[in-house]
Parts: sequence; structure tokens; C-alpha cells
Amino acid sequence: MRRGWAGVRPPWQSSHALLVIPVVLIVVITAVDQLVPADIHLGPLLVIAPAITASFAGPWLTGLIGFLAVGAQGYIGWHFGVLFSRNVLVQILALAVLSALIVFFCVLRERHRRQLAQVRSVAEATQHALLWPLPGQIGPVQIACLYLAAEDEAQIGGDLYAATCLDSCVRVMIGDVRGKGLSAIGEAALLIGAFREAAHQHTTLPALAAALEQSADRNLAHLEPDGEEGERFATVLLVEMPDEGPVTRVVSCGHPPPLLLSHGSAVTIPVHPAPPLGVSGPVPVDYTLDVFSFAPGDTLLLYTDGVIEARDATGAFYELAQRAAQWGGSNPETLLHHLRRDLLAHAGGRLHDDAALVALRCRPGADADRPAHGRGRRP
Repeated sequence: MRRGWAGVRPPWQSSHALLVIPVVLIVVITAVDQLVPADIHLGPLLVIAPAITASFAGPWLTGLIGFLAVGAQGYIGWHFGVLFSRNVLVQILALAVLSALIVFFCVLRERHRRQLAQVRSVAEATQHALLWPLPGQIGPVQIACLYLAAEDEAQIGGDLYAATCLDSCVRVMIGDVRGKGLSAIGEAALLIGAFREAAHQHTTLPALAAALEQSADRNLAHLEPDGEEGERFATVLLVEMPDEGPVTRVVSCGHPPPLLLSHGSAVTIPVHPAPPLGVSGPVPVDYTLDVFSFAPGDTLLLYTDGVIEARDATGAFYELAQRAAQWGGSNPETLLHHLRRDLLAHAGGRLHDDAALVALRCRPGADADRPAHGRGRRP
């Protein structure tokens, strides 16, 4: 949505429309200088025109306005018959030099702007290649995702999500690596790649979690900076939604439990978390598979701790369950749209940690016989 509006520039904001301002200033200063007493000289004020133009236009338009300003200064001197006096010649020369300097800085600014645009395009392509946009529907599951990076101009950071469709189920992962922003992208890329490969090789979520733990144990250590040995780990929540049947399966590796939204209420699904990935080392981990009922029309909301740890000006945390309950009947995309606006309003427009949300909803009619949701249970 922001990109769509960025391409629409209202007429009053275009450089050609704003060009009226410096032109009017030149005309007004030139006219008023001829009306005020002879001992008052307003010609030096003409430098304002190219200076203002540089704020919204490129070097060519700025140079044009500078040329007009120098011409106006020469006209003032000619009007009073002192064009070739030393004072007027110095004023014209000074105005020409200042205009040239302004144009020079415009050239440097445009060069840096092009370089920054190129870097941004490469960064966006890299980030999109890592964190693929999820489709609106995978199998019988409607899905929507939201990512809010803590660092300016970044689209991803230390939070991650991924989803894949198997023959008989849909598997979704959401996670949070230690750290935030661009410095945590390496760990996020490692886990996303491991999930995309291992999700198709293991028939159960505990086996998938064990495979992710082995990958994290082998590779996270290589991403540790000096002095931070043993400090790299990640929390992960794995969700499996079978195409047939009224259940959804969850394995938590130290990650916040999901929320089940239904009929205006939000229930936290009880899970039995295992340690985060990368902290157990060679010690085997017993991953518990939590199973709960999930009816068509209900929404399962996955999130990272950047959401629930967002604070307002008074230091109060964001009450995700309470806030999400009021939009529980919405489709996943609308739900995340409301949560995004509400979360940023709560945090004063900017988060201090990466935040990710994934909303899952069974397509109405996909399994009409699914019962209402119940309490979490262990198989």
C-alpha cells in the first residue's frame, strides 16, 4: 500500500509546480527593490531562490533559477544605472558563485540518491528472496502475514516465518532469532532454509523440530561474533494443519504460544515448550506435540515477542489477546491490517524490536464437520 501511494505525486508536490515559488520570489524581490528607498538594497536576497529550488528540484532546474536570479540582479543594477559599478559587479559575482555551489551540491545529492536507490533495490531483492511472500491460501488454509522490522529501511530482520504444503497437511513455522534488525538475517536465513527442506522429509513435527535443532547446532556457531560464543539461539513454533480432520498440531521450541480467535474471544493455546533451538547442544530434546481442535471460521494467530513486548509511552505492554479479539471474525488479511495500525499506534509509530504475525484460518466449508475448538491436549 505504501509503494502504491509513493508512485502518486499530487500536482502541488511536483517539482514543476513548486518551481513557481522561487520564480515569484525573484519577481517580487526585483519589483520591491525598485520601490524602496535608494539606500536599501534587496538584491542580495535573490540567493534565496536557488537555495529553495535545491530542496525539491535537481541541478538543472536549480541552475536555471540561479541564472534567473543573477539576471534579476543585473537588471536591478541596469535599472538604477549602476550596472558596472564595483558594488553591483561584486553582488552579481557573489550570487553567481553561490548559485554554482548550490548546483554543485545538488549534483552530489542526486548522485548519492541514485546510489542509495540502487542499494535499496538490491536489499529489497535479497530480502524478498529470503522471506518469500506467502500466498493468500495454501491448501484449505487461508493465510496472511505481517512483518515489521525495527531498523529503518529494512523489510526483515531477526523474525522469520515460512509455510509449505505437503500431500496431506500444511506446515507453518514462525520464529525469532537472538538479536534484531539486519544483523540477525544470517540466522533467519539458516532456519528458513532448513525448514523448507526438512518439512518435506519428516513425517511428524517432533522429528522436524529435531532436524531444525541439529541444523541450528551445526551452523549457528559459525555466525557467532567474537566474544559471543554460545549466545546464538532461536525460538520457533511449528504448526501442522491436516487437510482432513478437526485437529491442529503444534510444537514449541521456547516460542510464545499461539492465540485461537473465535466468536469475539481470544484463547491462548496451552503448549509444552521445549528449549529454544541452539541451546541444548548434543543433549537430545524431548519435543512434545500439542494437539487442539480448530473449527472452520476460527483464526489461529502466530506472533513473535516483538508484538507482545511493544510498549506505549507509559511503559505498558501491548495486550495482543485483548486487542485481537475484537477483530477475530475478520479474514486473516483484514485482521493483520487492524493489528498493524493498532500496534504502531500503541508503540508511538515505531517498534524497538522486530515483530512478525501470521494469521491462519480454515476456509469455511473446507471441513464442515469440524467441532468447536477445545482445550489443548497432549496426544
